[in-house]
Amino acid sequence: MSEFSSRRIRRHALAAATALVLSAAAVPALAQGRVNTAALQSQPSFDRFIVKYRDGSAEQVNPAMLGQRLGAAGAALGGRGVRLQHLRRTALGSDVIKADRKLDRAEAETLMRQIAANPNVEYVEPDRLMKPVLTPNDTSYNQQWGYFDADAGIRANTAWDLANGSGIIVAVLDTGITNHSDLNANVIAGYDFINDTFVSRDGNGRDSDPSDPGDWYASGECGAGVPGSNSSWHGTHVAGTVGAVTNNAKGVAGTAFGAKIMPVRVLGRCGGYTSDIADAIVWASGGTVSGVPAVSQRAHVINLSLGGSGACDTTTQNAINGAVSRGTVVVVAAGNSNADASNFSPASCNNVITVASVTSSSSRSSFSNYGAKIDVSAPGSSILSTLNSGTTSPSTESYASYNGTSMAAPHVAGTVALVQSRRLALGQPLLSPSEVESLLKSTAYPLAGSCSGGCGAGIIDARRAVESAGGGGGGGGTTTYTNSADYTISDLATVESPISVSGRSGNAPSSTPVAVDIRHTYRGDLVIDLVAPDGSTYRLKNSSGSDSADNVITTYNVNLSTETINGTWKLRVRDVYSGDTGYINSWSITF
Repeated sequence: MSEFSSRRIRRHALAAATALVLSAAAVPALAQGRVNTAALQSQPSFDRFIVKYRDGSAEQVNPAMLGQRLGAAGAALGGRGVRLQHLRRTALGSDVIKADRKLDRAEAETLMRQIAANPNVEYVEPDRLMKPVLTPNDTSYNQQWGYFDADAGIRANTAWDLANGSGIIVAVLDTGITNHSDLNANVIAGYDFINDTFVSRDGNGRDSDPSDPGDWYASGECGAGVPGSNSSWHGTHVAGTVGAVTNNAKGVAGTAFGAKIMPVRVLGRCGGYTSDIADAIVWASGGTVSGVPAVSQRAHVINLSLGGSGACDTTTQNAINGAVSRGTVVVVAAGNSNADASNFSPASCNNVITVASVTSSSSRSSFSNYGAKIDVSAPGSSILSTLNSGTTSPSTESYASYNGTSMAAPHVAGTVALVQSRRLALGQPLLSPSEVESLLKSTAYPLAGSCSGGCGAGIIDARRAVESAGGGGGGGGTTTYTNSADYTISDLATVESPISVSGRSGNAPSSTPVAVDIRHTYRGDLVIDLVAPDGSTYRLKNSSGSDSADNVITTYNVNLSTETINGTWKLRVRDVYSGDTGYINSWSITF
């Protein structure tokens, strides 16, 4: 008789005997309780949990037994353990318990799994501290599709539950800024870097006033055959997308409305010179520019919604390199020529995040540049933001919709501010520019429509980016990364569930918790491996013809000290027999 046949006979005999016992005793099935690990991503630490014991169980009817079980679970946590106090029973019959200290995500998951090991537990999950879900009351917010559109927006509306940009400065290197009540409260001191008085239009050279006097020009002023144009108020529009005052019952919302905007004037009549722009990049990032007072607070992010034809020049590249070395993230518009971004500057420069534009139908905007130089994409068609009503010189404040990669870039700059402010709020060091770029790429999602030529990693997802920035990196503490999607385990087949980790540095710990929740009859069928980003495999569980129990719900501690944390980790499950079914319910890894 084959091992498969004898194993099945043993399994069915055991199942029949078990059925008789359960029928006679009329007790519920003793399966391990469900552990809600996905809820651990909502906050960095926990001290309250909800436990549901099975109806009629000793823990539910006997307070002394409940206390005994909780005490044992807390003592088994390891280290100095934790004392658990019963607070109350909910209207749903579950119990609220409180730990005597805050537990980080890894400790909280370990505790929950200790509690769930009791077969009388139906489920256990953190008692999360909820906060108001912000839907801004700005009167035109419903027109700002770029924040909330299902398949083309940056999902800022959910990211705002975790961060708003507080503590971060975004320098907008553009035409300057105009007086606007939907902006003023978020604007800090900037500078006017335009030397040439023809370009500046304000009658002087460099000074501390970054106000936009208008960039209008008459026919022929910017070259033979070039028609005249009204003032664009471009810098005011870009600034509004970065950080317009939000939830003030007027106008529009900003991507990072808690951040501060540093207006730096580099564009005027007919454009702006590379030399002025380079100096402005150096200054805004905290570098020294002769004849210009040092910036009081350097910008954490620079937005460059500007550009011209030709590959990146040495002057601009050197200025960017200096800014990045000082920790400033540089975000650049890809350009609006429906051409390869490699032929435009600063879109083709190194050490920047180059942004293409998408429409509300989740396709590349017809005007947007494309190609291998694109890092990510963001909304850039019909973007409503702050403006001025003047045709030449400033008049009254207004709002208008613009199109361009200039409109896409500030969505990204604002998201960078959200990410970095999340780090500040958690007491973590700011991510480096390269870590930010990696984070945005790894958390982006694909366009639903077309993108001929290439749109980088996809559309940025502000919520996922902020969540992924929630811990780790160069500082202390741990972060638990979870994939809670279901993956079917087919007979005699292999399935993988991935988790992408970015924005971290260094190697994984020598004892890395890998929590597995697999629902499968006759778990002896399964071989389980952890696959590291470099392809190395770590065996978590072998198959066994004698292991007839159901489900694999446990935590493995794996020595991953030779593996870098960043990258895509996979839980690989192989079913080596046929006749039983199941799925990966969830799994997590904690660094």
